[in-house]
Amino acid sequence: MKLTIHRGINQIGGCITEIQSSSGMKILIDLGHNLPDGGGLAEDEYDVPENLDRLLDGVSAVFYTHYHGDHIAFEAAVAKKGINQYLGDIAKKIKMQFYAHMKNTRNEENREKYEAAFEAVRTFSKYRSGRTVSVGDINVTPYYVSHSAADAYMFVIECDGKSVLHTGDFREHGYLGHCLSGTLKKYVVKRNIDILITEGTTLSRDDERMMSEKDLQQKAYELMSRYKYAFVLCSSTDLDRLASFYQATFRHQGRLFVADGYQCKLLKTFTDKLGYKIPEYDFKNPHEYDKALQPLMLESGFTMLVRRSAKFKAWLEALMPLLPENGTVFIYSQFKGYITEGSPAYSHEADEFVHSYGWKFEYLHTSGHASKDTIAKVCRLVNPHSILLRSGFTSTDCHISSSGMRPYCAEIF
Repeated sequence: MKLTIHRGINQIGGCITEIQSSSGMKILIDLGHNLPDGGGLAEDEYDVPENLDRLLDGVSAVFYTHYHGDHIAFEAAVAKKGINQYLGDIAKKIKMQFYAHMKNTRNEENREKYEAAFEAVRTFSKYRSGRTVSVGDINVTPYYVSHSAADAYMFVIECDGKSVLHTGDFREHGYLGHCLSGTLKKYVVKRNIDILITEGTTLSRDDERMMSEKDLQQKAYELMSRYKYAFVLCSSTDLDRLASFYQATFRHQGRLFVADGYQCKLLKTFTDKLGYKIPEYDFKNPHEYDKALQPLMLESGFTMLVRRSAKFKAWLEALMPLLPENGTVFIYSQFKGYITEGSPAYSHEADEFVHSYGWKFEYLHTSGHASKDTIAKVCRLVNPHSILLRSGFTSTDCHISSSGMRPYCAEIF
């Protein structure tokens, strides 16, 4: 087995891992785009077709751990080459809904790009937790993990008598995060993992204990007890975060949960696919925003999801004069670095938006990534021969290393 980390050791996002068997069969785990710096555009070497062609040469399949853009981004180009692509069932549907929404742009170039991506995702094969997919002599078995994307997975990859666990992005403090240890103990540990590739996004942060989604829900409920009207900026595809704010709203009898048409479609998908078996993911009665809904919103109180688009800005400008300043709150529930000057991720546009309406501002967020303690727990449970921590950190007792942007290659004998 030959393992090549093309990208993801010394940076967050843009993850690409290659595994090749002794027979020459080759697969990729994730093929993501570099994240942008703040509000700027993301530069990526694989935006150059010749570079992407070299990367994909001889690849038979690409397996995506989840649908975030730093893990899946070149699907149209991959599809043109006839390479099989794999994603979870719910994740595939969410990704298609995202591209269906984005291709409604007036920009013809962007519309064509999103249409091509939509058609590519439509052809994806779907994998299921615990069911092995064989690509030649390489076997890939996905297992569900909790993350800030719905339907995220880790993979056990086996060939040539050796095994790799690629965790993807995961955490323990989401609604289903408690399943992590049980899944590892029941299905993974017995496979005698040779190399563990685990995320390390939070390792450079000195944060206190990660707040759980249940704790976040309680804090949101308390805010809604103080403020009759709440606007919330969070990811439209972060199932757990949507569940936290929805459940906090639902606990206030009669209060409305308001979103736009695209977000309501996502909530229906989550309800149809998961709500019947997981109560937190049952979004019973979200209201799609319409001007005719305003009187009921003012009377009953509301929690309204917002985004930084011209449409939402127009809605806010119409709503804000109708709301009492001391009864209205804006809850920011995304990475704080986007609105913190001096942060590498700082976006002036995002900072200006969240502070432009004079509302009471509250920061309420928890990471979609594993805490240091959780990463350490996974390493102890799996007990592999070698460990690779993504995002610039390697274990002190293993032979894995990286230099600049050069890929790391490991021959496992």
